[in-house]
Amino acid sequence: MNATEVLDAAGIGRALQRMAHQILEKNQGPDGLIIVGIPTRGVPLGVRLANTIGRIEPAWKPVSGQLDVTMYRDDLARRPTRALGQTVLPVGGIDGRVVLLVDDVLYSGRTIRAALDALAGLGRPRAVRLAVLVDRGHRELPIRADYVGKNLPTAAAERVRVRLSEVDGLDSVVIEGGRA
Repeated sequence: MNATEVLDAAGIGRALQRMAHQILEKNQGPDGLIIVGIPTRGVPLGVRLANTIGRIEPAWKPVSGQLDVTMYRDDLARRPTRALGQTVLPVGGIDGRVVLLVDDVLYSGRTIRAALDALAGLGRPRAVRLAVLVDRGHRELPIRADYVGKNLPTAAAERVRVRLSEVDGLDSVVIEGGRA
């Protein structure tokens, strides 16, 4: 299978650093910010983003969690059975806070729609924003990311594979198939 690396470990680090600065600028600092990763790779990306923001704003204690969206997906009947993940929110919940959802790849928008549905059952945030490492286009729903590490136009036949050291043992983003 043909594969092209588009981000290495250093590139992923630079993208997260840039996104952290954008998040702080738009939020006017880290106050009221909760970073919530969507499993699988959105969780370590969320932790990295929270830690990066914590290094920029040392007085801020990173507030992060994870949100399992499995039961809110609209494709459960078409996909193989998967184990339910864990939803972990910070003490105090999400009411009145700015929730930053973090995922690895934004594609159709269906995972994010499921995440919004899951959040609705957990409280009423002041705002919900979206950060993704890669936006590859091909949206099926009217959802867009507020913060993007890399816009990566792709063909529908191609696959974007994000690998993170916490899950896969290395950091990289590759496009597989379709390109010569």
